[in-house]
Amino acid sequence: MDPADIGRRVLRLRTERGLTQRQVAEPAYTAAYVSTLESGKVRPSEAALRHLAGRLGVDYGELLTGRPARLATDLRLRLTDARRALATGAPEDAAALFRTLHEEAVAHGLAEEQATALQGLGDCLLESGELTDARDCFAAVEGLLADQPLPRRVPAIRGRATAHLLTGELRYSCYLLESTLDELNAAGLHDPDALLLLYTASIAPYMDMGAHARAAHAAELALALAPSVSDPALVAHMHRGVARTLIAEGRTAEADTSLAKAQELYRHLHIRTELAHCHWMRGYVSAQDGDLERAESELRTARDMLASKRAALFTGQVEVELADVLRRRGKAEEAEALLRPLLTSGEATGALGAERGAVHAGGAHRLLGLIAEERGDTEGAEEHYCAALSLLERSSAAGDVADLCRLLGDLLRRTGRVEAAMDAYRTGLGHRAAPGTTTLGPAPATPPM
Repeated sequence: MDPADIGRRVLRLRTERGLTQRQVAEPAYTAAYVSTLESGKVRPSEAALRHLAGRLGVDYGELLTGRPARLATDLRLRLTDARRALATGAPEDAAALFRTLHEEAVAHGLAEEQATALQGLGDCLLESGELTDARDCFAAVEGLLADQPLPRRVPAIRGRATAHLLTGELRYSCYLLESTLDELNAAGLHDPDALLLLYTASIAPYMDMGAHARAAHAAELALALAPSVSDPALVAHMHRGVARTLIAEGRTAEADTSLAKAQELYRHLHIRTELAHCHWMRGYVSAQDGDLERAESELRTARDMLASKRAALFTGQVEVELADVLRRRGKAEEAEALLRPLLTSGEATGALGAERGAVHAGGAHRLLGLIAEERGDTEGAEEHYCAALSLLERSSAAGDVADLCRLLGDLLRRTGRVEAAMDAYRTGLGHRAAPGTTTLGPAPATPPM
């Protein structure tokens, strides 16, 4: 509360209304007091400010801060509209709204609204695949909320961890989530929403790293927390995450049921990207069950929904899954035509690589290697397998690395390079010996339920 700023506001408002200092001051104060206040030489009490606000016909908060009375409320309503635009439309359109609202919040010094706008912008950038900028947004949110309780910062931490996951930095994604869980539990901050968000977010990097037991434990904790959470979007996300652990355990019917629950919640909430993710995962479940026709249908639905929202990175990732199903259905040429544009260099729409969807980029190279091998092009197959291995080893995707080493080893053995094949097998065995334990520390503490 700067006395000079308040004085200038009182002077401006009094002049605009054509009032004298005496008219503003009476009956509780003197004209001399108002003169001293307008010159910034005195810090007014709350009682004085409320009196002056009443005489000047403005809200007390507006006189104190210079902000219109309904500014913060209006900004929050527009932030809700921007979030709705992200749920139903293209991420870049919603990003433009969040940027405008952030600028307004900065201009008026509204830190909470700045943080909300940046959180929304980060989510838009995640969806469009601009992962570095997304990380920067989430880090800025954490800075703005540094003096807030840790649960308030959890959505930003989860966003940053997700950006690292999509980049292929699985180990660091786990570190961010686990260290936050430990900090929450150590401080006794057992906020159900925050804990559910973190445990659900940790399932994907655990699974990609081969730490299946830890993923299953996180899923169990998430399920136990769900009854304490009222946000349906959080519950839906939990069901989607838990489904992945059920798939890994071969419990595909239960996984499909879990995804159906998530799908219904997302449909009710009109969150199209997450609804597309449910179709994506149901396609994967069908593929695991051998129902390739249904798998192709679900994956095409997911791909079309994501493409219509211009969610380029997720669209590319679904196309890798779809290509796998197409190859298994004997449509190798169509699968190859789908995959090759995804591995173009530069910033092409949907392009995948070491810094953008590394795990799926490795999957694309693996599929192209299989297609090449099936048509007798062993040299091309080896080239793709080696490219995939480089991407997946850098990401610490243990299970995928082991599978790839088996494929590469088999190829090398068939072409007479037995020693090279043995090296490939050893590499794969090294990654599968103790999934996840060589890259992760102790599991986070379990919160009291």
